[in-house]
Amino acid sequence: MTISIALILNSVLLGVGLAMDAFSVSLANGLNEHKMGIGRMLAIAGTFAGFQFAMPMIGWFCVHKIAEAFNTFQRFIPWIALLLLLYIGGKMLIEGIKGSEEVAGNLLVQGIATSIDALSVGFTIADYNGTMALVATLIIGFVTYIICMAGLKLGKTFGTRLAGKASILGGIILIFIGMEIWVTGVYFNQGGLL
Repeated sequence: MTISIALILNSVLLGVGLAMDAFSVSLANGLNEHKMGIGRMLAIAGTFAGFQFAMPMIGWFCVHKIAEAFNTFQRFIPWIALLLLLYIGGKMLIEGIKGSEEVAGNLLVQGIATSIDALSVGFTIADYNGTMALVATLIIGFVTYIICMAGLKLGKTFGTRLAGKASILGGIILIFIGMEIWVTGVYFNQGGLL
């Protein structure tokens, strides 16, 4: 296979699909921190993009090198994402109720939680050679970056209007994202609880 328009289009579509969780978390971060500066916005979008690039590449590597071990781990992915986002969302929710101005959530934990399901994309690109896999994951990362910046800008805009209640809304959004990842991963993709 060579790099083609189909590969690029497929990668963009994968990027859009994978970035939706990161977009929602970016929106929640913008809501929570409506005075966020451009440096912080770049760091957040860059972190999410980096994880969305790395996870499919790790998945591709796993398919080629350690597929059996990855298959065992894959059934725990929705549970891990659920726990991470429940923790971050719950913390954000509590801080919003208490009226705390502290920034809730750890960016690396958010990055892992929103991109861990992207490991499975490594299976969809398993027939790509290393160069094609790298191009595909770079495109996915770039698309995620753009989408997350849009989420942050929207969140900041609405966060300014919501003032003190933005943390509560952001926490609820993160909890629902975690539940959505869990329900989708456990019931629809894997056919049961374990």
